[in-house]
Amino acid sequence: MIDTHAHLDACAEPAGTLVGRAVEAGVTRIVSIGTRPDSWRSTLELAERHESVFAALGLHPHEAEAADGTLTTLRDALGHPRAVAVGETGLDYYRDYAPHAAQLRVFQAQLDLARELSKPVVIHNRAADSDMAAQLRDYTGTVVLHCFSSPSLLGDALERGWYVSFAGNVTYKNAYDLRTAARAIPAERLLVETDSPYLAPQPRRGRPNEPANIVHIVAALAETRGEDADELAAQLDANAMTCFGLS
Repeated sequence: MIDTHAHLDACAEPAGTLVGRAVEAGVTRIVSIGTRPDSWRSTLELAERHESVFAALGLHPHEAEAADGTLTTLRDALGHPRAVAVGETGLDYYRDYAPHAAQLRVFQAQLDLARELSKPVVIHNRAADSDMAAQLRDYTGTVVLHCFSSPSLLGDALERGWYVSFAGNVTYKNAYDLRTAARAIPAERLLVETDSPYLAPQPRRGRPNEPANIVHIVAALAETRGEDADELAAQLDANAMTCFGLS
C-alpha cells in the first residue's frame, strides 16, 4: 500500500519509527509533504534517508503572504530526484491565515511551476470551491485533490480526470457525502492518504495519525465501494505509481 500524503516532519515520533511501523503494516511507499522552505529541506532529508519515502514540495496557502523570494528556492528543491510532486498548494478560505489575493497569486505560480516541471500538483482546498474551480479551469496537468472534502468539485474531477485522494475522515460516522463521492470516482482515479499526523481514521481516532493507519482507510473505501480490499489496494497502488512516477 502507498500513503500518498503524510507530513512526516510534523509528526511527534521519529520518522524512522513511523516508517518502520508502516512497513510492518504493508505500506511500501510514503509521499511526505513539505509545505514551506524549512519543511522542504527536512522532507528531502527524510526521502534521502528512507528508501520508501518520496517528497512532494509546495507552499501551503497559509504561507502565501510570506512567499516573496521562495518560489525560486522551491523550483530548485523540486529538482531533487526524490521530489515527485508540487504541493500541497491551493486555497484555504476557512482558516484565512493569508489574504485571498496572495493565496491566488502563489497558487497560480505553483500551477505554472508544476506545468513547467511536468509534475503532478497536490491541491489543498478548504471553503474555496468557486475560486478553485476557476483557477483549475484551464489547467491541463495532473491534478490530485488531496483529502477530498469538496463534493461540489466532484463533477469537475470526473469530467477532467483528476485524481481524488481520500483520508481518514472518509471513515467517520457522519461522512455520508464523502462516501457518496468515493463510490462515484472511477477506480483508476482513486488515491488514499493518511495526512499524518492529522485526521486519524475511526479505529485510531483521538490519537496522532501515522502512515501505518492507511490500512483502515483502504478497508473503509473497499466496504463503501463494495469491492475486495486486496484488489482495491492493488488498484490504489497502481494509481499512485502512475500519478507520482514512483518506482
